[in-house]
Formats: sequence, structure tokens, C-alpha cells
Amino acid sequence: MQYDPIKRVLGNTFNKTPFLRRLFYNLLDLLLLRTWHVHKELRAWAQGKKDKAQHILDAGSGFGQYTYYLSGLSTAWKISAVDVKEEQIADSNQFFTRIGRSRQVKFSVADLVTFRQPNAYDLALSVDVMEHILEDVEVFRNIQASLRPGGMLLISTPSDQGGSDVHGDDESSFIEEHVRDGYNINEIQDKLRLAGFSKVQARYSYGKPGQISWRLSMKYPILMLGKSKAFFLLLPFYYLITFPFCLVLNWLDANQTHPTGTGLIVKAWK
Repeated sequence: MQYDPIKRVLGNTFNKTPFLRRLFYNLLDLLLLRTWHVHKELRAWAQGKKDKAQHILDAGSGFGQYTYYLSGLSTAWKISAVDVKEEQIADSNQFFTRIGRSRQVKFSVADLVTFRQPNAYDLALSVDVMEHILEDVEVFRNIQASLRPGGMLLISTPSDQGGSDVHGDDESSFIEEHVRDGYNINEIQDKLRLAGFSKVQARYSYGKPGQISWRLSMKYPILMLGKSKAFFLLLPFYYLITFPFCLVLNWLDANQTHPTGTGLIVKAWK
């Protein structure tokens, strides 16, 4: 199904006031399991760095929720957020100006296939982006060149173990905008090394608890919204029932090691 129209409706709804946008970010942080995993990795990276000047790239910033989270961890950090969608970049710049973080954060329109800022960043973040880009090795090379020595790239992306809700050769991706259903855990590590990264680590996310949570918190609501926008009126009642279960499942997934999973968390160092 087409996910972008739903994201556009959500963006228009929550962009009306800074309060609603903050509320939107908080809801995403609780509902999206990948956020639990990404925040966990970002907190680990941030240890000992909160008082130090750091330059961060949010590569494929989307709604800007990860830039918002990072900018709240330290005022000493400078964050560059880029995305190909001009509307989301404009909305994000307006929001961060209204909340007084425009000196710390800058959003720009850019294509990761060509975007390169040599030796500019200490950390690069790519959350649910690489499954949308065919020229992945070119992007990895650009990010590797843009990192400073010792800098780290953090990636969250679907795996080939059922990512994008694909479980067989005859099935198609749940999200039609994906150019690949998911990465093999060895494939993505090989591609990062080919791009010049000296050290790579990868682990599975979305194990059994996470897969149940994803269906309850994301798949079923999105499918219903795709059928009728009237379901927006029923969403609060739906989540009133499912939300407590999803929180428990997300916590379990983020705090367990999984032998397999439909998601990947990958770290690579220059």
C-alpha cells in the first residue's frame, strides 16, 4: 500500500501547533519499536559526549523526530538533517524555529545518493531510509566520506527475515515505496565494508515480541486508514485497548537479544 499519503495526512494534522507536533513525536517514540532500539543506541553513543561539541547528520530525517530527540540530549551538538521531501523540510524548519532550536538544527533538501560533506560529522543516523534507495552503496560511500575519523553510522532497516511483512518470494512489500524488502544481515555488513567502513556490527530487532507489537500498533491501523480516513475517529479507542500491550512488547523486544528478526540495527565506524 502507499504509505506517503497517510504520512501526509498525519503531518498536516500534527503540524498545526508546536504542542501537537511534540505530542506526535512522543506518540511515535512510544509506538514505533524501531525508536526504542534507535534511542537505546543513541544513549549509548552519547555517554561522555553531552558536554562536547558534536556534529550530527540525520540522513533521511522524515518528520524530524530523531533530530528532535538528539537536539534535546545536548545543546552543545549541531545537527544537520536532510531529506528529499521539500514539504517535510519546510515544516521541520518552521517547527524548530518556533521552539527555539534553529541555531542548533538545520534542515535541508538533499539527495543522499549525491550528498557528501567530507569529514564533517561525528555521527550519522539513517532510520528506515535505505530500504527506499536503490543506490545503497553510493549512499554508504557518501556517508563514510562525510564522517570524521572514528565517526559512527547508525542504521535501522528491515531485514530479509520478514521485513516489510514479506515472508515468501510470491509476496510483495507491505509498503510499496520500498525498493527492497529487507537486507540480509551479512549483505549489509559487506556493503558497508565495501564503502570503506573499518568496523561493522549488526543485530536483529523486531523479534517475536516486536512482530506482534508492529502488527497491533502499525500494520492494522495503517491498513484501516488506507481503506477509510474515517478510521481516524476510531484510532483513540483502538489504541486505548492495544497501547498497554504494545508498550510491554516493545520493552521486551528492546531489552532482549534475538536470533532472528524482521529488523536490523547496524553500526559502522570510519
